[in-house]
Amino acid sequence: MKSIVLGVLSSFFFAFTFILNRSMELTGGSWIWSASLRFLFMLPFFLLIVYFRNNLKQLFITMKENIRIWVLWSFVGFVLFYVPITFAAAYGPSWLIAGTWQFTIIAGLLLTPLFSTMITTSNGLQRVRHTIPKRALIISSIIFIGILFIQSTQFQHSSLELLLLGFIPVIIATFAYPLGNRKMMEVCSGRLDTFQRILGMTIASTPFWLLLAGYGFISVGPPSIIQVQQTFIVAVCSGVIATSLFFFATDLARHSPEKLGAVEATQSTQVIFVMLGDVLWLASPFPSPVALTGVLIIMFGMIVHSLVSNKTKQQLKKAV
Repeated sequence: MKSIVLGVLSSFFFAFTFILNRSMELTGGSWIWSASLRFLFMLPFFLLIVYFRNNLKQLFITMKENIRIWVLWSFVGFVLFYVPITFAAAYGPSWLIAGTWQFTIIAGLLLTPLFSTMITTSNGLQRVRHTIPKRALIISSIIFIGILFIQSTQFQHSSLELLLLGFIPVIIATFAYPLGNRKMMEVCSGRLDTFQRILGMTIASTPFWLLLAGYGFISVGPPSIIQVQQTFIVAVCSGVIATSLFFFATDLARHSPEKLGAVEATQSTQVIFVMLGDVLWLASPFPSPVALTGVLIIMFGMIVHSLVSNKTKQQLKKAV
């Protein structure tokens, strides 16, 4: 239950990403700066956090052991996740981006067979590949139906180009984020805490953000003061607070594919927060009855996910 609560709380802070990225696009800011500045702003925050926790040396030693793997999965988990998200914000409203992002609920579960666990058998230690948790997939599909309800009224008023440019990049991101996150958890194997892992991935991906920033300076010029300020807010709310909460929640659930799927499914609540943000911040129309029905379906799916996850935990305790 703790991991579920942390997941929902992280989704609230993640919602700032979609709302502010769209706000920056509407005021003439480039997606290039929205992407690169967020992670460059995150770097000093996590450096200070890890430094004052006296964990910096351990992180550098661990990264040095396999720096190529760190760069690879940090690129997937951070760059291939956030660049498409900010790019899509230039072509679609925040409701479309946030709604499409909820496919990560399904994507995370579909990635399950790519991972395995060492278990003790009569023949000794054996590596067993995970299977897609069907029960979690069914529950996540309920949540996804709620997402479709929310988006249904909006699709009627969107062009094909807007839908594609605001849809396909986000679908790429929905697979990249859980894949990079899970692979790094696998690489760390519990040796690093949440803050160390985020800092390590931020450091490993920094060369890509510097290259993107350099390209942005040449192609579109420097960012405006307003964009710098809003990107800083995104970096703190989404990059520092939300990412820390979400990574900590996934760490708690990393040994159970079903519980991990439940934590990742909490990100569906972003749609609710983004919808409210659109109305209050960007002055978007209030959601229709159909969209509100979708919200209720999402809430129902989240409650079921939480109950199933908690029941599984209690069964495991009894078995032990």
